[in-house]
Amino acid sequence: MVIESEPTVQNEAEIFGAVLKSARLKAGLTVEALAERVGVTDRYIYRLENNGKTPGYAVLCRLIRELAISPDLLFYPEKPSQDSEVDTLIRKLATCDERAIKVARATIQSLIDTAP
Repeated sequence: MVIESEPTVQNEAEIFGAVLKSARLKAGLTVEALAERVGVTDRYIYRLENNGKTPGYAVLCRLIRELAISPDLLFYPEKPSQDSEVDTLIRKLATCDERAIKVARATIQSLIDTAP
């Protein structure tokens, strides 16, 4: 999304809502499921996505991490995004515990070993 002038607070909130909704849908989550995962109400998520509400820092961090949103999409919306699946995967891996990383590593190695 290209913005011609300095974004206003309203535009920033609209950008945030659009990015949040897009990331939630891409993750295959309902509003209710996302709300439960980040510890807020579903009504709060609806207000973030549709009514120009912006979250506080703690909720913003949980949303970014849960949905593996590139912070550049939120803080530099005028910058062309070239976010790849690999970038998204790397952000998700950064939130994993040691056991999950071992499982991911073994899964990736298995995929590489069985590739045609």
